[in-house]
Amino acid sequence: MTLVAILSGAGVSTDSGIPDYRGPNGLWRRDPEAEKLVTYSYYMADPEIRRRSWLMRRERTTLNAVPNAAHRAVAELDRRNGFAVRVITQNVDGLHQLGGMPDRKVLELHGTARAVVCTRCKVRSSMDEALARVDAGEADPPCLACGGILKSATVMFGESLDPTVLGAALAVTKACEVFVAVGTSLAVQPAASLAPLAAEHGARLVIVNAEPTPYDELADEVVREPIGTALPALLAGLA
Repeated sequence: MTLVAILSGAGVSTDSGIPDYRGPNGLWRRDPEAEKLVTYSYYMADPEIRRRSWLMRRERTTLNAVPNAAHRAVAELDRRNGFAVRVITQNVDGLHQLGGMPDRKVLELHGTARAVVCTRCKVRSSMDEALARVDAGEADPPCLACGGILKSATVMFGESLDPTVLGAALAVTKACEVFVAVGTSLAVQPAASLAPLAAEHGARLVIVNAEPTPYDELADEVVREPIGTALPALLAGLA
């Protein structure tokens, strides 16, 4: 059984209509003020930031996006005899699971945009339910259980990654035979450090990304072709 780790970044989901954040036309470059809406300290301190954050979530296409060929190719590999796949994703869109990957095989480093969590009592509920309350007139809907501040179940700037999820990602990275970094700039730590860690532990390292990354020289193969066609071809060709 060949263990294949897929580290996926924003580039995997652009074909699904979800823009990246740090690319040439990314959200943070176009609107630096938008970064405040997903920064924990600003979010917790300022009701106006929270109100704008809820409007941003309502207007985003993330929850309506559908998986593309890259997501489906990953799930197809997992169903093939002789392969075990684990996805380590920097994305919060849930499209790997919608594309056919079992939830237990997807490690969401930065959380999920499909749920909300109370910052006080930690109760989780669905994003759809929270957005329905926004649509009904609640500009900053509080937790229904304790009245605390609700936030997206994503890791905001200023928050730490879930140590359990990160620990599982490190274990998969050290154990895999093939490590594919796809659609990620490999510039954001600690996710970026997984690529050299995989190579250090003997994995075949493949990088699929439109732009150069800091770890291209370590890779056994670098692919610059469009992800929607390149990743399915690459995974189909694994023996």
